[in-house]
Amino acid sequence: MGRALDVLTTLAQLTRTPPHRATVAQVAGALDRDRSQVSRTLKHLAEDGSVLRRDDRSYELGWRGYATAQELTERRLRIDGLTLLEGLARDTGEACFIGVLSGDSTVTIVEALPRDARMIGSWLGRPYPAFCSDAGQGTLWDADDDEVAAVLAVADFRASGPNAPVDVGDFLERLERARRRGYSIVDEEAEPGLYSVGAPIWDFRGEVIAAVQIVGARAEMVPKSDELGAAVARTAARLSEVLAAPAC
Repeated sequence: MGRALDVLTTLAQLTRTPPHRATVAQVAGALDRDRSQVSRTLKHLAEDGSVLRRDDRSYELGWRGYATAQELTERRLRIDGLTLLEGLARDTGEACFIGVLSGDSTVTIVEALPRDARMIGSWLGRPYPAFCSDAGQGTLWDADDDEVAAVLAVADFRASGPNAPVDVGDFLERLERARRRGYSIVDEEAEPGLYSVGAPIWDFRGEVIAAVQIVGARAEMVPKSDELGAAVARTAARLSEVLAAPAC
């Protein structure tokens, strides 16, 4: 099973750009494994519908393989994400989260708090409007303007934070500044006195599936904003590498 997941994940990486197919030699080379071994694994995967063998003997993901790769990615996002998030919380002394996009909201799926955290309750499973949430810009990082507008089409641009975006155009300007900076800054957009930095997490397809955030009191975080921004970007990049790597 582990060998098959290795091959599936690698095939997914190799086929995420046109012509969306790869040869046995390419998969074997990417894995640094024996070509005949990879060929046998691909043959078995083709028999159960996980991959499709083309007439030119190249391969592409089948629906079953895509679903398996997606399931593996989601599992790694939570398990490996928690490990990396705990390290980030320990190093920064701030509350850290991973959020995903759900409709026009973001939902926290992983959280890690420093020992002296003053946060009451948990954010796990709680939705928050994407246009002003800590994870909003990160989860929409790779979306074009039309996609962002579609996601936020029914958003009610009202929030309790004094600096929340007033419309889609305002959000897009902030998102573009975040892309140039390398991480997002959400400064009293969700709530007065709340500040956060965040960065996108990419999966094996090269698509953003979540975002890492560091969230805390504005007065304490602003003086070290650059330091925290660099830390959250490194953690997001490391988790992206884990999600893109073959299964162990």
